[in-house]
Amino acid sequence: MNSHLDPDRQPMYWVGDWAGRRRALTPDRLAVIEPHTGTRLDYRALDDRVCRLAGWMQAVAGIRAGDRVGLVTTNRLEAIELYLACGKLGAVLAPISHRLTADEASQLLARLRPSWLFYDTTLREFVAALHGTATQCPQFSFGGPQSDYDRVLPGYPANAVNTEVALADPALIVHTGGSTGLPKLCVISHRQMVWNAFELLSAAPDGLGRRRELVLFPLFHIGGWNTVTPILHAGGCLVLQPAFDAAEALQLIETHAVNHFGAVEAMLKAMTQAPAFASSDLASLEGITTAGAPCAPATMAPFFRRGIPVSQSYGLTEAGPSNFLQPRADQSLETLEARQQSIGTSLFHCDYRIVDPKTETETAPGVPGELQLRSQHTFDGYLDDADATQQRVRPDGWVRSGDLAVTEENGQVRVIGRLDHVIITGGENVAAEEVEAALVAHEAVQSALVFGIPDERWGERPVAWVTGPEESEIPAVMASLDDKLSRFKQPVAIELVDTLPLTGAGKPDRRSAQAHYLSKHHGDPT
Repeated sequence: MNSHLDPDRQPMYWVGDWAGRRRALTPDRLAVIEPHTGTRLDYRALDDRVCRLAGWMQAVAGIRAGDRVGLVTTNRLEAIELYLACGKLGAVLAPISHRLTADEASQLLARLRPSWLFYDTTLREFVAALHGTATQCPQFSFGGPQSDYDRVLPGYPANAVNTEVALADPALIVHTGGSTGLPKLCVISHRQMVWNAFELLSAAPDGLGRRRELVLFPLFHIGGWNTVTPILHAGGCLVLQPAFDAAEALQLIETHAVNHFGAVEAMLKAMTQAPAFASSDLASLEGITTAGAPCAPATMAPFFRRGIPVSQSYGLTEAGPSNFLQPRADQSLETLEARQQSIGTSLFHCDYRIVDPKTETETAPGVPGELQLRSQHTFDGYLDDADATQQRVRPDGWVRSGDLAVTEENGQVRVIGRLDHVIITGGENVAAEEVEAALVAHEAVQSALVFGIPDERWGERPVAWVTGPEESEIPAVMASLDDKLSRFKQPVAIELVDTLPLTGAGKPDRRSAQAHYLSKHHGDPT
């Protein structure tokens, strides 16, 4: 097919120009609030700043379409401006998590080979510890009076900058959580970001233009950019918090009339446990969306008691990043609370199926299987890793999620756990996350991590680490599982620990827990 007949490959001026197009439509509408700097920008002012940055990047830094631009940042305005400037130039933004070790980040940057590295001055020590290729490209700092950004850009002309970009062109390269090794690098096209914005726009009953969104998901993962992009597309307003702090987040909601935010469970727990939670005015808050992993009912309950709906969502960097959402508009608070363990239904433009992992034939309702996804917002593959891409995406376009899910009687979908977290005991499959959910349902348990250990008779048996209870309460915690789990799903042992091990991405580190347990009890870390 000729490129002019294929809209994905036809270069167009609008594709990367999020800031300029929104400015043309709603120049005076509030775009960004950055409380820690006292900055408030409408779309005209935002686009002016983006044009200055894009002009400097093009004329002085020599950044061109297709160049990769590394980014190490907290959730700052300048990071969003860099994202928008890269769009105007057709450059590819590649954010790197500062939660990684310097070695891990340096390895990722060596694979990325960025032409420039932009970084937040609050993370200067992290950047200074990078080595190898990461130190060979020029660097540009932002986030303070002594930064390159504040020294160079205020006087730079805000001339319009716009490059023809195709939907098929890459917009981002983002890394995965890396829970099983060095993170993979996902190539995210403009097509993926545009279609996913369509998904979230179609799921919002009143659109996203009136949304005042507190951005809590970090901008080094796709979740942050998937929060920012649809809001900018619709002309809503972003409220920025550089790094999550529960008490400050509550204050920002009250002060700036935030009406929505997305969060992982740990954030919601921290907010409800903050002394200011009971006295904070959350009247503006119309909804909360959880992501990243299933969220326990006990974590959502304090918000429901205050009349604030909380709903789970689901998505993959490789297939979304948004694929499922629990719709709030046409459901009562009581119905939402009853369905709080469901991820709802697939978004408007996303197909899904649940298949037997071995045969890949679709399972019947109520029968668990692997969740697979197909849409126009599938990623363009792992960078320089065709084999891993082929394992993730079938030839017919279905993306293997690696998640175990089931269709419930009401037609909604519930995620049970990860296929690679399944513990096979006596020929029966046990989802570690299902056992964890049953454990944290006990009032004394704050968090739980379940993993398998070898067993001569049964193959594997589940073991649990928990935080919260006293040692004397462990028998009661174990007894509480009798009404929730079949006997074969119950842990053979529950151990009390101070904290659960986490990966660099903040996810539970089962491999570390399992290795520590085996070393302690069996002298075998494998």
